[in-house]
Amino acid sequence: MLRQLNTACDNAEQLEEAVTQAFEEHPDAPIIRSFPGLASLTGARILAEIGDDRTRFANAGSLKAYAGSAPVTRSSGKSCMVMSRKIKNQRLAAVGYVWAFVSLTRSPGARAHYDRRRGVGDRHVAAQRNLFNRFMGMLFYCLQNGHIYDEAIAFPQPSPELAAAAA
Repeated sequence: MLRQLNTACDNAEQLEEAVTQAFEEHPDAPIIRSFPGLASLTGARILAEIGDDRTRFANAGSLKAYAGSAPVTRSSGKSCMVMSRKIKNQRLAAVGYVWAFVSLTRSPGARAHYDRRRGVGDRHVAAQRNLFNRFMGMLFYCLQNGHIYDEAIAFPQPSPELAAAAA
């Protein structure tokens, strides 16, 4: 049993090396790795799930729906409910939650966005999904236009005058 476990661990390490090497050779790797919370393995998972065909998704909304990060609004009469998607790419959604969680320690803007969502009453998972949704929109834009992620553009800081007026 121990020999089988060691073999499985060795195989996992070899697979990790092969995936990392293949991802680093891809032309979109620098764009994907520029996002906070995405390294080679998580970036490779994102790329594997969305593909590298830029015409696959017509707009950011379709990518967000595919990833399961875009909310679904159901309304009937006087009631209106906003819920999470049940039909989605489960693998992309799973790596998205990891991405959003790790980005909280890597990006002050992501942390502020998450804290703002928690402050208005979102639960942890809903705030995390909202952050993932925002990142998916940014990723779509960056991949379409060949831009590297920029924290100052992604999460602009309000001017001191606006901050004072809001307080």
